[in-house]
Amino acid sequence: MTSTLLQAQTAPAAPAQAAVAAVPPAKQVLIDRILALWHPEAVAMVMVQRPAADAVQQARIALQGRVSAEKRDVTVKDIAVDAQRYVDEATPLAQAAVRRQMPRTVVPMLAENFSEDELRQLLAMLESPVKQKFEQWVPKLERALGEKTAEDAGATIQPKLDTMKQAIAVKLRAASMVP
Repeated sequence: MTSTLLQAQTAPAAPAQAAVAAVPPAKQVLIDRILALWHPEAVAMVMVQRPAADAVQQARIALQGRVSAEKRDVTVKDIAVDAQRYVDEATPLAQAAVRRQMPRTVVPMLAENFSEDELRQLLAMLESPVKQKFEQWVPKLERALGEKTAEDAGATIQPKLDTMKQAIAVKLRAASMVP
């Protein structure tokens, strides 16, 4: 056993295997089930999609008031194609990195900080039909809350939003006029 552990620690590709090997098999089974339900690959998607969405939004803002609406829309659509290409190319790379890093980060953290009993409880919670039902309702709940919030505060917030947008537009125009 000691020689196997020593080999795992000294082998060139050992860090991932060493982290996984240190987890008792019963815990590893529970952790694998938890990870399958949690979908940590979504972290990669957010990491890739956020800068793309921000870039498109920033381009839209930068073009507003500087070019005609028609030219702005055409340009933003063209920029969106570039952003989507980036997302399409970067997402599999980021997801592969998540899969490589999972045994080195999340698995040991779960194994060290949760007992087998706690992992079973967590798994029961994640597999709960009530949780699944709640998750199906979350978009409807958020939409209903958003609509009512907009009705309640929209008239008060909209002028502030318009003022902010105008101030930003003025500063962008001023910045683009200065040589």
